[in-house]
Amino acid sequence: MTELTFLGTGTSQGVPMIGCDCEVCRSGDARDRRLRSSVLVTTDSGVRIVIDTGPDFRYQMLREHVGKIDGILYTHGHMDHVGGMDDVRGFNYVMQRPVDVWCEPRVEETLRRVFDYAFTEPKYPGVPEVVLHPILSPAEAFEVHGVRVVPIRGMHYRLPVLGFRIGNIAYLTDMNAIEPAEIDKFRGVDVLVINALRREKHISHFTLDEALAVIEAAGPGRAYLTHISHQLGRYEDLLRVLPKGVFPAYDGLKIRA
Repeated sequence: MTELTFLGTGTSQGVPMIGCDCEVCRSGDARDRRLRSSVLVTTDSGVRIVIDTGPDFRYQMLREHVGKIDGILYTHGHMDHVGGMDDVRGFNYVMQRPVDVWCEPRVEETLRRVFDYAFTEPKYPGVPEVVLHPILSPAEAFEVHGVRVVPIRGMHYRLPVLGFRIGNIAYLTDMNAIEPAEIDKFRGVDVLVINALRREKHISHFTLDEALAVIEAAGPGRAYLTHISHQLGRYEDLLRVLPKGVFPAYDGLKIRA
C-alpha cells in the first residue's frame, strides 16, 4: 500500500485569493483553504517522494511533520510548482546529503535559471543542494530509490507537462489535454488524482466536465480533484454534485491505495 498526502490542492493563486471577497474565499470551512498543488507519496518501504515544490513547500513540510524526503518529481517548470525548491536546504541540513530531483530537460533549464545560485561553482555555503536526474522520455518508466515511476504526458495549453503513476496511484495536474494512449497508462488504477480548475472553459486546465470525462475513460476505483480554484465553489457544495466515487481533495487529506 502507498499513502498519498495532499500537501496543497489550490491553483496558482491559492484559495483564498488575494483581494477576493467571494463566498469561497470567505468560507470558514478549512477544506476551502487551498495552498498551491503538491503531494507527498510514502511507500510501505518508507520511500518519500514529493511531486512539485510550490511557494508553500516549507509550510507544507512543517504542517505534515516531514523530516526527510528521498526524491522530488517535477511536473513542469511554472513557479507555483517549482518556486519552493530553495527550501530543500532544510532537508540538506537534516539529512546531510543532496536531494534527488527528477525532471524534464526544459524544467532543469528553469531550475538552473531561477535558482542559479544553487548550481554555480564554487558553491556558496548553505545553498540548496540537489542532484538532477533527467526524464528524457515520457515513454520510459524510471526508479526513485527502488520505486517504479511511470511518466504520463499531457498538455498544459502548448506546454508539455508530466503526470506520474506510482503503484496504483496516478497524479495529473495542470493539464487540459491528454491522449488515449497516455490514459492507458493509468486505466483501472485504484486512485486517480486530476486537476479540475473550474466549470467554465479554460485555455490550459481541465474544466470539471473535462476532468470527469478523463475519469470515466480511465475507470479508476476512485478519483480526487485537485488544482481547484475558488471559481469551482465550496467544498461541501461540490461534494454533493460529483458522481459516485469522485471527491474534491483538500489540503492535508491522506489516502491509501
